[in-house]
Amino acid sequence: MLILVGGIWGTYNKLVTSNESIDGQWAQVQATYQRRVDLIPGLVNSTRGFFKQEQALYEKITQARAAYSGAKTTAEQVSAANVLESSLSRLLVIVESNPEIKSNQVVTNLMAELAGTENRISVERMRFNDAVRKYNVVVKRFPSNIIAGVFSFDAREFFQAQEGADKAVPVNLDVN
Repeated sequence: MLILVGGIWGTYNKLVTSNESIDGQWAQVQATYQRRVDLIPGLVNSTRGFFKQEQALYEKITQARAAYSGAKTTAEQVSAANVLESSLSRLLVIVESNPEIKSNQVVTNLMAELAGTENRISVERMRFNDAVRKYNVVVKRFPSNIIAGVFSFDAREFFQAQEGADKAVPVNLDVN
């Protein structure tokens, strides 16, 4: 009997620890997203004067930032972050394609900060998915799946990129 209770106790604690690990890792993803959101106004303001024709893009970036800040659920945050990422990618391609802006030191520094942030986001997403994978294995394996079911530990969802994220961002610099 003591061995059974000890096994249940140990499995329950492992589930709690793994679940908390996922929440902590998602907080890291959020912190990195917030860093990106905080850097964007500087890039937008630094490039706005160069690209009056990109007003719609600047508005989309502003709306995406607001949507991310107002997101209440993980799914809403991921959706807003994906829209922001897509818009930001387009802006970065435009900046890269324009030597006048590319040579501007403020823009260059902001782009380097954003590139570093994008790398951090990628790493944090990978760590989040790794934590989810480890947790889901515990939740689904026997006999811990029985204990997980009794205490309502359900499998967690992986971070998944937005559909179409694997496609290049189209950019047209023609001004008519």
